[in-house]
Amino acid sequence: LSEKPIIMKYIQLSGSKSETNRLLILQKLFSNIEIKNISNAQDSQLLIKALNSCEETIDIHHAGTAMRFLTAFFAIQDGKTTILTGSKRMKQRPIAPLVDALKNLGAEIHYIEKEGYPPIKIYGKTTTLSRVKISANISSQFITALILIGGKLENGLQIELIEKITSRPYLEMSLEVLRIVAPHLKNKITFIDNIISIPNITELPHKDYTIESDWSSASYFYSYVAISHQSLELGNFKRVSLQGDASLVNIYEIFFGIKTQFDDIKQTISLTSTKDFVYPKLIKINMNDCPDIAQTLCVTATALKIHFEINGLSTLKVKETDRLVALQNELLKLGCHTEITNDSIKSTKFSEIRKNISIKTYDDHRMAMAFAPFRYIHPIHIENPEVVEKSYPNFWVDWDFITKKGM
Repeated sequence: LSEKPIIMKYIQLSGSKSETNRLLILQKLFSNIEIKNISNAQDSQLLIKALNSCEETIDIHHAGTAMRFLTAFFAIQDGKTTILTGSKRMKQRPIAPLVDALKNLGAEIHYIEKEGYPPIKIYGKTTTLSRVKISANISSQFITALILIGGKLENGLQIELIEKITSRPYLEMSLEVLRIVAPHLKNKITFIDNIISIPNITELPHKDYTIESDWSSASYFYSYVAISHQSLELGNFKRVSLQGDASLVNIYEIFFGIKTQFDDIKQTISLTSTKDFVYPKLIKINMNDCPDIAQTLCVTATALKIHFEINGLSTLKVKETDRLVALQNELLKLGCHTEITNDSIKSTKFSEIRKNISIKTYDDHRMAMAFAPFRYIHPIHIENPEVVEKSYPNFWVDWDFITKKGM
């Protein structure tokens, strides 16, 4: 091979949606937090609008994170009445575990239509209660919603997690963000066994917080590099990250030979393919800690004709769509036959790729972006491409930039 230096295209990704949304709630609760590199995702912009709204009825459309976080936030706004509603799909996404937990803390919340689902009417109250139990196997966002308001409760909050914990890194992120903005209390913010403890926080020191770029968004470019064997440089990433989806660094190196080089000074990462990498015959992995990148992994493996068996995906059934069913339907168009359960997907065989493929997105931003890298090897049409606005509004601009010839 030529020893010429590799010329990489560079993309600066927006701040993490997950970190942004947590900090926006804390900023509104405690005021003296300055946030930099805020996510431009539609979810985050809807959350900002809701937190600054004087209206009684707030429509958060498809933004599931906003629905969960705002339910807890408005529940402790004494004297304020709020109606939270959303899209048709949002009204199908359960919220009962969080509502039940808040009610057990003294909150007053009523279902307006279907029991256990949005829309809901919240009558804000103060509370002195400080202990609650909640199932940990449905959505980490329910628990994070409680974590974020815990410091504002008069006696703090102790959360006992019941059943198997899913997406634990997202809970660790929530707690670490809280420790960063409240360093004087970090030793009292604990997660021991299945108990999360948060002390009462009367005030916070002023804190400037620069949000790291979004690792979930980076996953689509890892997929592109794995399929195309091109090289890329991505901006504003840290070697030690709060985001669980940073696990894709190891996942893509182990299964696809993608090397990640960190530049700690520029805070960039460079992605390159390992020469003569020997692909595995089967990818077998539990993605309970990083379910949001499962779709991307499935598409990458399909493009490279590598069989996969992924479990730990129970939360995918209650996302913007039932992602396991959506994946099964759309992967079949790419020639990948699969079997699914309530928490897993497994490839069974590869057949010929269909002609004139049109990928349905099911109003799910991750379906659109996860399937995009397959375009490198086969032309496909992606329906409703604008759904990417939910988490990555500039995705198609960046995609066009990396796939066009030249610099």
